[in-house]
Amino acid sequence: MFLKLFLKNRPTLPGHLLKLKKDLKKKKKLHAPLPPPEARIVQDIENRTSGLNLNNITRTKAYLDFHVKFPEIHWAFLAHMVSRNGGWNMTDLKGGLVGRLLTKNEAEAFFTFLERCNWLIFQDAFPQLLLYEGSRKHGRKLFHLLPHLGVSAFMEAVWNYFWEERDSYTITMGLVVNEQNYLESRVLDNPAFKENVFTSLEFLLQDVLSMNHILFPYSPGGRTELAGLTVHQFEDLEERILIGGKLYKILFKDEERLKRVKEWALANPHTGSRKDYWPNLFNDVEEFMPGSELKPRILACQLVPRAPRIFSPRLQYAWPNQKHPPAEPGDWFTDSDAVHHLLKTEEHIDDDIKTYYCKTLQQLDLAAIAKKAILSRSQPGGEHIITQHLEK
Repeated sequence: MFLKLFLKNRPTLPGHLLKLKKDLKKKKKLHAPLPPPEARIVQDIENRTSGLNLNNITRTKAYLDFHVKFPEIHWAFLAHMVSRNGGWNMTDLKGGLVGRLLTKNEAEAFFTFLERCNWLIFQDAFPQLLLYEGSRKHGRKLFHLLPHLGVSAFMEAVWNYFWEERDSYTITMGLVVNEQNYLESRVLDNPAFKENVFTSLEFLLQDVLSMNHILFPYSPGGRTELAGLTVHQFEDLEERILIGGKLYKILFKDEERLKRVKEWALANPHTGSRKDYWPNLFNDVEEFMPGSELKPRILACQLVPRAPRIFSPRLQYAWPNQKHPPAEPGDWFTDSDAVHHLLKTEEHIDDDIKTYYCKTLQQLDLAAIAKKAILSRSQPGGEHIITQHLEK
């Protein structure tokens, strides 16, 4: 079903994807018990993954460390930058803008959703990266071990193709397709998240406010610049896959900017605070004095004179590490037509996001002020008034 729109009037697959599709159609043999050396490889990968899957900070760093060792795996750097955004979204829930719009229960529900997505992707994708590292170390393909790590049959075929062709685009998009399908049944179709997150007022506000920006910071000449994309229709699998492809192009299409984004990432360890990329606007210490009057403080991505910076806490102080139940079993891959998502597209992507993001910050600032005024008057239906105000 999720391919219906994509496959309508679909283009002919090029030769390399036809071969990959043929491989995907092959009936997979049941994997026999592993010999001890390969069983030890699987166990080591599981242990290493578990040790790094503690929180958003450890995951984000692990992706970057891997990309530094294996720069041909573009997805690892894309995952690093997207995971940074996940951490910023987590701390926003306790910060000086979004945090003022949410109740404690709402913030916890949103954090649980973001954390579960972040955890699930890492526990599925990072073993794949480590198995590639092991294949390089041993000088032979080890991707037949992927099913023993709970990874989809789709990725076994894609990794085997990458080993032969070293096609960074195809392995990146393969991982994007895999991760989004992996999340679909485990999170997006989860009744608890549907009830507590997707149908809540604040999730609707997220779309109204365009809070869901994915930002790629860099610092030419010492000033903060941002590339990226605004995400809408997060619940739609097809849209999330397309967004993943767009983010990859934004990050890797301009070699000079990619170099600067990497330099920024290496020079600024991820803390979860937006101070990491914009210290003139954000601070990980609360500067707003309790009892002070809330006034508009953001104009054109700058603070008005003498205004306190926006509170954006570090993740370690905002949220404790979480204990996760095991990932739900099952392989999403049932249709070899999924390979059509690996086709390259040539569409133009507007990646100049700074102006839109600055407008979002101003809107959030005004929304927080409006909510405080409404609550102080105990006016019924205040949240809907905020929504209507922001839609204008």
